[in-house]
Amino acid sequence: MTFWRKWLVILVVLSMGCATGGSGPASSGPYGTSVKYVFLFIGDGMGVAQRYAAELYLADLKGLSRAENSRLVMNTFPAQGLTTTYDLTGAIPDSASTATAIACGTKTKDGVIGMDADAGVSYVSITDSAKKANWKVGILSSVSLDHATPAAFYAHVPSRRQMHDISLQLAHSGMDYFAGGQLLRPVDPADSHKPNAIEVARKNGYTVAVGRSAFEALEPGVGKVIALNGVVDSDAAMYFSLDQVGDPNQVSIAEYLAKGITLLDNPHGFFIMVEGGKIDWACHAHDAASSIHDTLALDAAVSEAVNFYRKHPQETLIIVTGDHETGGMSIGFAGTHDGSFVDKIQHQKMSYIEFSKKLADFKKVRTVSDARLEDLLPVIKEAFGLWVMSAGEKTSLEKGAAEGQAKGASQEAGTTAREAERKPKYGMALSDLELTGLRDAFRQSMLPEIERARDDRTYLLYGGLEPLTVTLTTILGNKAGIGWTSYSHTGLPVQTSALGVGAELFNGYYDQTDIHAKIMAITGLTR
Repeated sequence: MTFWRKWLVILVVLSMGCATGGSGPASSGPYGTSVKYVFLFIGDGMGVAQRYAAELYLADLKGLSRAENSRLVMNTFPAQGLTTTYDLTGAIPDSASTATAIACGTKTKDGVIGMDADAGVSYVSITDSAKKANWKVGILSSVSLDHATPAAFYAHVPSRRQMHDISLQLAHSGMDYFAGGQLLRPVDPADSHKPNAIEVARKNGYTVAVGRSAFEALEPGVGKVIALNGVVDSDAAMYFSLDQVGDPNQVSIAEYLAKGITLLDNPHGFFIMVEGGKIDWACHAHDAASSIHDTLALDAAVSEAVNFYRKHPQETLIIVTGDHETGGMSIGFAGTHDGSFVDKIQHQKMSYIEFSKKLADFKKVRTVSDARLEDLLPVIKEAFGLWVMSAGEKTSLEKGAAEGQAKGASQEAGTTAREAERKPKYGMALSDLELTGLRDAFRQSMLPEIERARDDRTYLLYGGLEPLTVTLTTILGNKAGIGWTSYSHTGLPVQTSALGVGAELFNGYYDQTDIHAKIMAITGLTR
C-alpha cells in the first residue's frame, strides 16, 4: 500500500468516526464490527448515459412521461457519486487496469491484471482480504470467467491475454463460488502439455455445474462451485439478455446471484462481485438495445442483493459502479434535434452478434457481384424494425399525418388508432440518407475483409467492425435519439451508487481506487 493510500484509508476511517460519533480503527468502529455482507456490482462500460438510457426505455414501455417514475433499482440508492477511471497509461483506460484499481485499490497500466505497471509486484485484492477474514467469496460475470474484470479479483498476470494462465489461477484460487460464462481458455491451444483448468479445479475440490439442471441441483453445503452457463457464444460468454428471450436453458445473472447468496450465506460473511460484462461489448458496437437490456439484467441482479439487504440492513453494503464508459453514449442526437424516442429500441429483436450471424449466412450464398441489399431487407426488418418505404407509402403516410394535424390531433389530446399505428411505422422507415449509408456499408460488408477500405473515413464510419451491422445499430440508436462518439472506451467518469451501512461515504467525486479504500474501511478488512 502506498503512503498516500494509507493516509486515504485513515481519513476515511476518521470521517466515519466523526459522522457516527465513533473513534478508533475500522475494525473496532461502528461499521467494521457490523458489516459482513458486501455486494459489488460492476457494469463493464456502464456510465451515466447507459443507466439513464435504460431508465428512459423502461418509462417509455410503461407509457410514463417522466423517467424518474421508472427508476432503475441502482438509481434509487441513497448515495450517488461520480468516479474517475483513468489508469497509468492515460485518461482512457481498459478493463484490466480499472478492475485492478477497484479490486486492489492501486493503479496500473492497460492490460495488466492484479499487478503493478511493471508486472513485478502482485497486489493484494479485496477478495484476498475477505478470505483472510474467513468470509466466503463469489465472483460472477456474464462474460467468460477468465475475462479481465472477474480475473482482477483472483488473478495476477502481466497481460489479460494470458487467459489460460488466468484460468489456472482461478482453479487454484480457493474462491468459493464462480458463476456465469464459461472459460475461454481452459486449455492452452499453443501447448497441449499444459493442464486443463477445469480438471485442475475439480482436483482442487470444485463442483463444476454446467447448464441449468446442474445449476438448479446445487444446494448449501456443496462446497466450492464453478457454475457455467450451458449456452454461451463463441467467446464463452453468456448470450446478450436480448438474445436469451424464450430460451429456458439460459440462466440469468440474477439467478446466478440468487443461488450464490444461498450457497455463500454463513455467520462469518461474504463478498460477492457481479459483472455485467456485455454492456461494454454492446456499446463498442453502438448497440443501444443490447446495452439497455443487459443493464436491466444487471439491475435485476441488484434487486436480488436489495432483497437480501432488507433482511440484514445492519450488516450489508451494496455498491454499483462501472469500470469505465464505452462508446461515448449520449442521450441526444443532432438528427432528432431535441427529441428522445428511446421507445424505438423495442423494435430491435436481436443483438448485433446474432444479426451478424445472419449476415454471414447471407454471404455464404451470395457473391459480391450478385448481392443486393434488397434481398437482405426482410432480415433487417426482422432484426431492427427498420424498413424501406416506397414512394406511394410515403405519400400516404404523410397525407395521413397532415389530415391528423388539420383535425387538431395532438399527442397531448390523444390520437386515433390509425394515427397511433401510422406514427411508429413512419418513424422506423429508412430515410434516403440512411439508405445511402446502408448501401455503402453493405458493399463493404460483402467484400472479403482484406479488400475493405482502411482509410480514416472508413474507420469513422465502422470502427473496424462489421460495416452493415454497426451502421444498422447506429441508425436505430440515432432514431431513438442516442448518439455515439467512439467505438472504444472513453475517459468519462462513471456513476457509483451505494446502499447500506457506510453508504454515505460513496457520495461525492472520487477515483475508483477509493471504492476499494472505502470498502476496506467500512468492513474493517485488512490486507
